[in-house]
Amino acid sequence: MTKSELIDALATRSDLTKARAELVVNCVFDSMTDALQKGEGIEIRGFGSFTVRPYKAYSGRNPRTGEPVPVPPKRLPFFKVGKDLKEIVNSSRHLAITGGDDSDD
Repeated sequence: MTKSELIDALATRSDLTKARAELVVNCVFDSMTDALQKGEGIEIRGFGSFTVRPYKAYSGRNPRTGEPVPVPPKRLPFFKVGKDLKEIVNSSRHLAITGGDDSDD
């Protein structure tokens, strides 16, 4: 699902216009981005949680030349799926998967 599809779904399921639904979606995403930027976690019960994980600097390799390349320390967002969402997705195993390979059948 893309952002525009999410906006369409929100507008369809409520009495919101597409413009108002877009404002709501943008507001939610902006608030989540701001919280993660500040290092705060986000917990949505039944869906999952977002946290920021720090990664130390390390020495990588340029795949073309093989020479070492320093990779600076970084902080990246991490998503941990919630129990309810995990169960909902797993119970839909009989449906075809689009966009991936389901080789563990």
